[in-house]
Amino acid sequence: MENLLDVLIIGGGPIGLSCGLAAQQKGLKYIIVEKGSLVDSLYHYPANMTFFSTSEKLEIGAVPFVSNNNKPTRNEALEYYRRVALSANLSINLYEEVTDIIRQEDKFQINTSKDHYYTSNVIIATGFYGRPFLLNVPGENLPNVTHYYNDPHIYAFQKVLVVGANNSAVDAALETYRKGASVTMLIREEQVGERVKYWVRPDIINRIKEGSIKVYYNSTISAIREKEVDLNTPNGLLTIKNDWVIAMTGYQPDLLFLQKIGIKLSDDEIKKPEYNESTHETNVKGVFLAGVICGGMNTHSLFIENSRDHAERIMNQIVNE
Repeated sequence: MENLLDVLIIGGGPIGLSCGLAAQQKGLKYIIVEKGSLVDSLYHYPANMTFFSTSEKLEIGAVPFVSNNNKPTRNEALEYYRRVALSANLSINLYEEVTDIIRQEDKFQINTSKDHYYTSNVIIATGFYGRPFLLNVPGENLPNVTHYYNDPHIYAFQKVLVVGANNSAVDAALETYRKGASVTMLIREEQVGERVKYWVRPDIINRIKEGSIKVYYNSTISAIREKEVDLNTPNGLLTIKNDWVIAMTGYQPDLLFLQKIGIKLSDDEIKKPEYNESTHETNVKGVFLAGVICGGMNTHSLFIENSRDHAERIMNQIVNE
């Protein structure tokens, strides 16, 4: 077919862009399709976020990433990946969601919200940030509840409940507190998460110890209302006054999408997709996985820095087939 692509890449995050760069270097006909903005997951990170990784570990396509400090900020990362896409003139369609992948003999038909394409190979690099774990409690759909935290200013002088124990929850708690919010943390476990950035964890622990930020450990939400929240605590049901709920409960990959196209998942709670570790080709011939999606529900096992080589493995397999 005249318009047949060599590869269609689903996902315009750092790893999707890396796959696009690798396809371009191999002389393959490709396109990247992204349902949101460029590196959409990074865009939804908190405005003041600082990465755990150093800038050189976030580089893709051998393009240097220069930041003002050792650990780059979210805004620096957005600028970097935007410049990479621009300088390489990557073929990428934004705000276009893939709805179906249909096998047709030796090719695939890819249907999207805007068009359809035909390709010999598909790379799924969709990450996991677009699907939050829900609280599944009454009131979760109220306008004062969010699963995405961005700018602390809007919470100034408000009563804020932050749900979660890891980096995003701790960042939200500290930043809103420093903008004048009255902050309470709700943590399902018995302590602040051990994965919290090492330079931040002492800060949140000290704020809790001094009483600047209140915390309920081993506790969950029972119900949310416009001006109060019911909590399940070790001492029983407790109702507190509240203006905003920032639910930093984590995110999950769209594994149903993988199953829909025939990719097998492990039977355990990890639900790891079946793929060849050397080539990243799944049990569905011609369909490859790259980035965080490879880990299934274990979303903390893969990052930009240890997924960048996925693109090269995949392209080598495609070229040598």
